Amino acid sequence: MFTDEVLDSVSVQSLWRKSQQAAQESKGCQTRAVHSAEAVVQTVSTTISSTQTEPQDQETEQLLLLLQKRDEPEPPGLRDFLQHVEGLVIRELVKNAKSHAFDGLLVNWKDYSQRVSCLHCLQHPSAQERGLHVTSVSWSCTGSVIACAYGRIDDGDWSTERSCVCTWNLNRRGLHTKQADLVIDVPTAVTALCCHPNQPALIAGGLYSGEVVVWDTSRTQDPILAQTGMSADSHREPVYQVAWVPLQRKGEFGVLSASSGGRVLLWTVDSDQGRFVLNAAYALVRQQVPHSSSARFKACGSNTVGVTSLALSPWDPDTFLVGSEGGLLLRCSFSSQTPAAVPSEGQSVTLRAPAVFSFRPRSGPVHSIHCSPFHRNLFVSAGTDGQVHLHSLLQPNPLVSLRVSDSYVFQVQWSPTRPLVFAAATGQGKVQIFDLGRRSPKAAATIVQGDAGQAATCFDFNCQNPHLLAVGKTDGTVGIWQLSTDLTEQSSRESSQLEQIANQVAE
Repeated sequence: MFTDEVLDSVSVQSLWRKSQQAAQESKGCQTRAVHSAEAVVQTVSTTISSTQTEPQDQETEQLLLLLQKRDEPEPPGLRDFLQHVEGLVIRELVKNAKSHAFDGLLVNWKDYSQRVSCLHCLQHPSAQERGLHVTSVSWSCTGSVIACAYGRIDDGDWSTERSCVCTWNLNRRGLHTKQADLVIDVPTAVTALCCHPNQPALIAGGLYSGEVVVWDTSRTQDPILAQTGMSADSHREPVYQVAWVPLQRKGEFGVLSASSGGRVLLWTVDSDQGRFVLNAAYALVRQQVPHSSSARFKACGSNTVGVTSLALSPWDPDTFLVGSEGGLLLRCSFSSQTPAAVPSEGQSVTLRAPAVFSFRPRSGPVHSIHCSPFHRNLFVSAGTDGQVHLHSLLQPNPLVSLRVSDSYVFQVQWSPTRPLVFAAATGQGKVQIFDLGRRSPKAAATIVQGDAGQAATCFDFNCQNPHLLAVGKTDGTVGIWQLSTDLTEQSSRESSQLEQIANQVAE
């Protein structure tokens, strides 16, 4: 009935679409620009506060209840007394508020019960086995190395016993207290020692034989930089003091040496030739010593004045002080041109008489003198009389005398940081530290190490590290002690107190 039939396709284009496309137009629009702004706000500061009540314990609550229940009258006359003294108390409080009595007083509430403590006990076993004494100690200019000289202080006869000089570097890692970093063998006893003020490797020493030596510790093979030897210019007696002296050329130093033969010699070091050159020579002769009205000096015995101690003035490069075996205490001048009344013995320079002023002599040898680093006219001296005397360069009699020991006083030295503090080493084995600002004449601190029967022969403050103090003893040990802050820090009124002491008139 039905059959498939394929017919051709017919397409008809739309006339409406064409008419619509022809009528279209493009249009556009845009809104105005939108302006925006940002603003912030912050509080300047914040404060947080809180409060809390603490719970009362049972005993406090019972006490408060008990006080509330008590209805006893106040003691009779109490109210009248308080009203009577109220005006007086207020006046005194106002007066104290206006007072300047305690201006500059720094209150320190620290406990200084332990003013000194021992850090190290240095020993050289070889010297101890031979019974040698520590005769002198000196800190290097860096404050890290301590130099120690060995000899004897009880041998009055001529001795040829060998000794040594030892050094320890306290800043060195692994410090050996019984093994010195450097040991310099010396053919005779070393009686004096002084480290160079600028070059840490140089050490000047005086020997019992009368020689003066400068060692260079940087030269390990042969540390002797210069040596006087035995000549017409050199000392003939033991050298008890050596010191570095600034010369006229800036930065150069000479070595000043003093001996019991009555000579004070100024040497320059010729390091190229390895020898000393005598620059100036002074001789102390009894008839040329000036005598003050209070000296009561009697000339007897030898004509020479044996020098046992010497000190340089840090304020006047022309002034030095000398102490003698007979107790004389003299102020001397480097610029003196007075010829010494001694016969010529072939010296290369003319001997001069340096003494210009004499202080009241002591009853025995003057072992030590030291000038104050804080006042140009003050110095301290000590010797066999067991006392420390505070002097003014302007007066013959001492301003203050303190009994330090019943035995000898071997050395006295001012603190490098406290104007009113000095220390003294005694034959009883103690180093006593005194503070002139204290009302009590007793020592502010006492250093005792080892056997009390061993004398404390020498000590030295460390100028680079004022908390350290080195002490040498006759048992051959050197103690390194640490000082507390109150012994090293200067107070605000200390310099004015020292000025008041210097202005006193000696009796």
